[in-house]
Amino acid sequence: MPPQTFHLISLGCAKNTVDSDSMASLLIGDGYHPVDRPERADVVIVNTCGFIEPARRESLETLRELASHKREGQMLIAAGCLTQRYGAEIARQVPGLDGILGTRRWMDIVQVVRQARARPHPEPLYHLPTEARTVGKDPQSLLRASIQGASAYLKIADGCRRPCAFCAIPLIKGTAVSRPMDVILNEARALQQLGIRELILIAQDTTDYGHDLGMKDGLATLLERLVEVAPDIPWIRILYAYPGYVTDRLIEVMATHPQILPYLDMPLQHAHPDTLRRMRRPANVEWVYRTLEKMRAAMPGLAIRTTFIVGYPGETEEEFQTLLDFIEEMRFDRVGAFRYSFEPGTASEPLGDPIPPEVKEERYARLMEKQQAISLHINQSFVGKTLDVLVEGREGNIAIGRSYRDAPEIDGLVLIEGKAEVGTLLPVRVTGAMVYDLSGVPAART
Repeated sequence: MPPQTFHLISLGCAKNTVDSDSMASLLIGDGYHPVDRPERADVVIVNTCGFIEPARRESLETLRELASHKREGQMLIAAGCLTQRYGAEIARQVPGLDGILGTRRWMDIVQVVRQARARPHPEPLYHLPTEARTVGKDPQSLLRASIQGASAYLKIADGCRRPCAFCAIPLIKGTAVSRPMDVILNEARALQQLGIRELILIAQDTTDYGHDLGMKDGLATLLERLVEVAPDIPWIRILYAYPGYVTDRLIEVMATHPQILPYLDMPLQHAHPDTLRRMRRPANVEWVYRTLEKMRAAMPGLAIRTTFIVGYPGETEEEFQTLLDFIEEMRFDRVGAFRYSFEPGTASEPLGDPIPPEVKEERYARLMEKQQAISLHINQSFVGKTLDVLVEGREGNIAIGRSYRDAPEIDGLVLIEGKAEVGTLLPVRVTGAMVYDLSGVPAART
């Protein structure tokens, strides 16, 4: 009998990608072989995203398309955020599913595949326990990281205990659960041995790391240990900080260790205190001013990425203008924006979705137009300077990479003329600036 094969499709964020790669590792350990196309696979798995309505639509469309082309004997498993929250509904909307696996039990993928194969169709096997657990290869020997070229996403925690009114993550993943520090450190050592050049720490809220373990300033402590155990990884990047929890100690640790990039992704969501209160977010905007001032003083060249929501219930034109003025004043390097997505079951549900789609769209366009001018101006300030660039690919005579200012997939690129070896950190002299990207030549060239 030929070896069993699988194809795994991962939708959504990098945190989902880590879970997808972990499921793939478990299947490979059980004798399955990955294939590059779903039609060639004996088992097809979709790790869904259910964060907002557009993500749910994409997940459902993907599942329906795969189900409509299932061949005899092929299995289709739906996993992840969407199934954790809407498992029974997904089964009704996607005939042909063989198994439904929730996000909190990704580590049971082999068990689900075995059980689904052993039981008769048409009813799918549900595997949606509400509690999270860690068994078997997690966390002792399974590398909980997603390797993307010379970079690796390393998940340090899962779930979230924050009360944000608009967010369904606590409903999907439960409260925050930090991974043991010694396990994370061992994984960093393993990634260093694999030659990883960039370690990206991810969680729903990285600044909450260690709270459930009784730690104070857990992220700062973890970073100090990481630079000790993995000194040969030149870049350590932090994503998803929570306002109010970027402590003085964290700033000091980031500023003290060159390995830790002067980059922070801190979603602020809005700038008007009344909007923030309706969002159940930290409404002390003065904290943002003070903290960014301290960070920029401690780390010259600091790159800050943030995210905002437009069209949140009750957002007036005055509140939105406050947000635009805030963006103009703070001069963020990178800004992402979302149009408010109504999420049933969240604390914001009673507020409804009163702002018309065309108003959301108009505000989104105004915000992005404002930020594009700021981004271009900041990028132009780098012309003539030299930046280290992690080279990730080539297109013809142009190498493509990222500087410390650019997280994978969400930020800009640096386009390099001439030859550059993929996977290397290359000094690049910046010669051109665009709204999101930079261009340059190897610093040795004139």
